[in-house]
Amino acid sequence: MEKKIALLQMNIAAGEVERNYAHAAELINTAAESKPDIIVLPETWNTGFKMTEKLPQEADANGERTKTMLSELAKKHDINIVGGSVATLRNNKVYNTTFIVDRKGTVISEFDKIHGFSPAKEDQYFQGGDHTHRFFLDEIPCSSVICYDIRFPEIIRKTTVEGVDLFFVPAEWPTLRLRHWELLNTVRAIENQVFLCAVNSSGHIGKVEAAGNSLLLDPWGEEILHLGKDEEIAIGTINLSVIQEIRNKINVFRDRRPELY
Repeated sequence: MEKKIALLQMNIAAGEVERNYAHAAELINTAAESKPDIIVLPETWNTGFKMTEKLPQEADANGERTKTMLSELAKKHDINIVGGSVATLRNNKVYNTTFIVDRKGTVISEFDKIHGFSPAKEDQYFQGGDHTHRFFLDEIPCSSVICYDIRFPEIIRKTTVEGVDLFFVPAEWPTLRLRHWELLNTVRAIENQVFLCAVNSSGHIGKVEAAGNSLLLDPWGEEILHLGKDEEIAIGTINLSVIQEIRNKINVFRDRRPELY
C-alpha cells in the first residue's frame, strides 16, 4: 500500500492568530492540489511557540475554530489532516493540542502534548496531556507526539507495541538543536520500525530561528524527504508493505524482554 504525505513546513507569526489561520488554510489548499493522502502541519501554528501572558486570549477556545477549519478543508479536498498542534483553551487552562481529521471531515482523535519544554517554561504556561493516542488513517494504524515528546522514547514505544505503522511529530524546533532533531527522529523510526513524519516550522519566533529540516523517514531510518530551512511544501510517498519485511528481518518486538525493564 502506497500513500502520499504532504509536509507543510510553515512560517508562523508569533501572536498573529488571524494571519496564521489564513496562512495555514492557504498552504493546505495549495498542498491539496497535488492530491496527497495526508497533510501534516507543524506545532503551535496558530500562536507560535512563545510563552506569553496573552496565551489564554490567543488560544483556540475548546479547539473549535481549528476543528471547524480543518474539518471543512479535509472534506472539501477528500484528504486526511494531521493538524500539527495549536494552543487551545479548556477549563481555563492552555493546552498544546493535536487534532486528527479524516477524509470525511470527522475529528477522529485529539492529543495534548505530554511533556512541557521546561527550559522555555512551557510547563508553566501549558497544561501537560494525560494520555497517548492511536488512530487509523485509511486503515493505517498511526500515532503522534509533539516536539519535546520525541526525547522520551517510552511514549513512542508504548503506542508502537499496541500496533503503529506511521508516526507523526509536529514541532517548532530551533536551529540551535538541529542535530538533535535529526538524530532523535531517525532513531525513533529505526528502533520502532515505523515510518516517521516529522514536520517542523520555519522562520523566526522572536529571536529564535526555527530549524525547518522536516523529515519523512522509512523504518530503516532512511530519508524519503529532508527539507531545507525555509517555508516549503513537500510531498513524499511511503510504501507500507516494507514494514513487515523489515520486522521479519529484525524482529525487535518479538525479541523484547519487557519483564526486565
